[in-house]
Amino acid sequence: MNQARYSNIAILLHWVMALLIIMTWSIAIAIDDMPLSPARISWLSWHKWLGTTIFFMVLFRLMWRATHPAPPLNLVMPAWQEWVMKLTHLALYLLMLAIPLVGWLMSSAKGYTVNYFGLFELPDLVDKDKALGHLLKEIHELLANGLMILVVLHVLAAFKHQWIDKDGLLSRMSFCKSKDSQLEK
Repeated sequence: MNQARYSNIAILLHWVMALLIIMTWSIAIAIDDMPLSPARISWLSWHKWLGTTIFFMVLFRLMWRATHPAPPLNLVMPAWQEWVMKLTHLALYLLMLAIPLVGWLMSSAKGYTVNYFGLFELPDLVDKDKALGHLLKEIHELLANGLMILVVLHVLAAFKHQWIDKDGLLSRMSFCKSKDSQLEK
């Protein structure tokens, strides 16, 4: 089945953000048990820089989406699946906003100003508070792990549509035109 594609900008944002999210989460997992060292500080800086980039990109992505609606979804699926799909997309967007924001709050509470690749500093959002910093760290990790679970479910659902339902859903978020759309021309 031929599916209408997202714009190239939307597709680029989707895949770049997916890569950045996986990289940022992977860095956090890798450094979690590292002792304090220059390597840990360097990787933590990269984690913050990428997280801040994700935050800026999701803001841009939301503005883009507001002015460039999603193409029509040409699928027949049970109502519960459509409801779960919409709820999952909403949760993904909320988490992509909340996780960097909670990380920024955590850094502020721990007394570390967030800088962006040395170009500028983000203002501290709260005063230094060790207990709050610890709580925000726990929330940040919980939300990030929740996001990764949703990402895995999102990928599995896309594969199900592509290989089991064979409805061409992946072509909506692909730079390559599907064979069906090429045959129609």
